[in-house]
Amino acid sequence: MDVHYGEPAGADTDARSLKPAELKPAAPDRHGGNLEAVARRLGCRPADLLDASASLVPFGPPASVRRVLAAAVRTPAGRPSPLRDYPDRDQLRLRQAIATHHQLDPAAVLPGNGAAELFTWLARDAAAAGASLLPVPGFADYPRALACWGGAWSAWPLELPLPGALTWPQPLPPAPAGAHQAVWITNPHNPTGQLWSRSSLEPLLERFELVIVDEAFLPLVPGGEEQSLVSLLKDHPNLVVIRSLTKLLAIAGLRLGYALADPARLRRWAGWRDPWPVNGLAAAVGEAVVGDRRWQQRVQRWVAAEGPWLEQGLQQLPGLTPLPSAANFLLVRSESSLVPLRERLERHHRVLLRDCRSFAGLGERWLRIALQNRRNNRRLLRALRQEIRR
Repeated sequence: MDVHYGEPAGADTDARSLKPAELKPAAPDRHGGNLEAVARRLGCRPADLLDASASLVPFGPPASVRRVLAAAVRTPAGRPSPLRDYPDRDQLRLRQAIATHHQLDPAAVLPGNGAAELFTWLARDAAAAGASLLPVPGFADYPRALACWGGAWSAWPLELPLPGALTWPQPLPPAPAGAHQAVWITNPHNPTGQLWSRSSLEPLLERFELVIVDEAFLPLVPGGEEQSLVSLLKDHPNLVVIRSLTKLLAIAGLRLGYALADPARLRRWAGWRDPWPVNGLAAAVGEAVVGDRRWQQRVQRWVAAEGPWLEQGLQQLPGLTPLPSAANFLLVRSESSLVPLRERLERHHRVLLRDCRSFAGLGERWLRIALQNRRNNRRLLRALRQEIRR
């Protein structure tokens, strides 16, 4: 199995030093949801776009989030406010709210500027431990984070789910042999949406020095919390669980995630990072809504209804094969390149789908589609149908 060594950030040749003829085409975005850049390219407003490239809840954020933000804006000048004042560097109230939600010690919680910031510190620990094992296809942010510290990693090729109905969760296949000290798991898996069973993840804790479980999408999955490893944290200091509130609450612009791990590990990370990685507005929102189970149940009902409905609609389109998913997105494949189709959807319909070339192990024949509300799912299917018939 090939071993990849991350290069420090900035190792690429500076594009400004190249002549125009030497410039390569822009690489696919690591993330979806780049609305401003797409709107500039298309000559339209971001509001004109239907964004199915970023897997966010389409009917959020919750009213409780809007109330917190509105109260911060209305606070009279000179009065304490999460907008005016520096954030609490210890993030104590936010950590307590998250800890209460998960029944943990606040010392086992570290909020972050989205999950992406936390991956960077995770990768520093992983690189120090040794080589990492990364499932493929997989999220490009893990290699990105390892590259910050020159971390080595090997690919763990996963079999993709076959089209058709599946019962979730599924067992994670046994990890391949090799001298790996860290393993990175996404549950549900990104980009396939496969939900792994807790029982199949637990053996990883006995084999690896560091087990990283990214549960960013798990709160959106019906029954997903039953497969979480959070309850194992107290007995396994080698386990780190990452959560994100941006997907569940549709607050990607606020940037809020958190790590759950051994307190000693989190204290070390806190010493490495900037003084105020989580802004005051994000912290205030997190304190108010992290334990909102009614909202979580609403989101899960939406996933349970729209996921099968959109999958069935995609199955009826010639040339596209959607794979089964437990999450709020569907991975779609074709026998030929889907790049022209994705580009036509942008130009002609202002519909954005996720380019999958940034996922290791995938390529031009793949797209990821985020679930929308029923009205926009219909719009998406109409646009696909028209472009496929051209």
